[in-house]
Amino acid sequence: MLMSTLPFASVPTMVFSMKTPSSSFQSNSLKQWCIQSCYNHHPSRRLALFQLGTAIPQSQLLGANAAKLFGAERNSIEDGKSENMATAFKEEDGLNWVKNDNRRMLHVVYLVGDLEKTIKFYTECLGMKVLRKRDIPEERYSNAFLGYGPEDSHFAVELTYNYGVDKYDIGNGFGHFGIAVDDASKAVDLVKAKGGKVTREPGPVKGGNTIIAFIEDPDGYTFELLERQPTPEPFCQVMLRVGDLDRSINFYKKAFGMELLRAKDNPEYKYTTAMMGYGPEEKNAVLELTYNYGVTEYDKGNGYAQIAIGTNDVYKTAEAIKLCGGTVIREPGPLPGINTKITVCLDPDGWKSVFVDNIDFLKELE
Repeated sequence: MLMSTLPFASVPTMVFSMKTPSSSFQSNSLKQWCIQSCYNHHPSRRLALFQLGTAIPQSQLLGANAAKLFGAERNSIEDGKSENMATAFKEEDGLNWVKNDNRRMLHVVYLVGDLEKTIKFYTECLGMKVLRKRDIPEERYSNAFLGYGPEDSHFAVELTYNYGVDKYDIGNGFGHFGIAVDDASKAVDLVKAKGGKVTREPGPVKGGNTIIAFIEDPDGYTFELLERQPTPEPFCQVMLRVGDLDRSINFYKKAFGMELLRAKDNPEYKYTTAMMGYGPEEKNAVLELTYNYGVTEYDKGNGYAQIAIGTNDVYKTAEAIKLCGGTVIREPGPLPGINTKITVCLDPDGWKSVFVDNIDFLKELE
């Protein structure tokens, strides 16, 4: 079983040439992907997801609902105060609520071309366990959840397979997933023995001492293996590339309530990283944001989908995101057919996240 702590900054092979999105997919396959890529491990959810394709105009982002949800309008504001001052009060209420919300990264969702082949690789090479599976033949898709412990306390993978679609374009915006291991060399030897692809042999990270290696899963998603001490959360990282690191850090701190755990600039290799999360790296999965000097846009492809995050209140979460300039693409509320409440948003670079009501999520696991 692969165990350890959390990754340091990623290696300097992060500046990629831009890719042209694959044009080989049928329109109905793309439609299936769009529907399924949004927190979709229950078939009845899909009825609600056709509306996710259109972002809400900026003019609608700061509505009166914010005042209602974060504590009513302030009648005591002195005469002569500007409307901006009232907005500032609302923002303060919202940001304070976000800081006190009970949030955790639940799982990451992405699409694969052969579900059983991917499950075999993750269980045999990475030491993950299958937590649950679901096949929805009437909707022509299947999914599986894998990880290193129960979903109510561990970060997990949600793999989705669309019938008849065996390949996806990963793009160059998604970076890698991080897995903490006791011995990177042994982990790599196991991957090789199972026929896996190793893209970087074990060795010290450039500019540091941590031993790392890179491998690819059957669909081409990159995994960074980091040699660390044992940790309760071996699936420890998701790395995404962003066009403005300061902007992204500010957004994830204010709108998502994440902490900036550490940041590192690597001028020799022309990239900077920031680790964002809800707790110490050695015990929690984190989001690694990477900025490559001079690169402001990336091709997101159509394979990676989103991260799901738990919250005590999806309605307040959505209003806080709007107050921070984020885009809500699915207004908060229960999904048709079930009572699970969610809201869906985009960060400044267009990366999607789904917030899920904590109590409803636990009910689903039952």
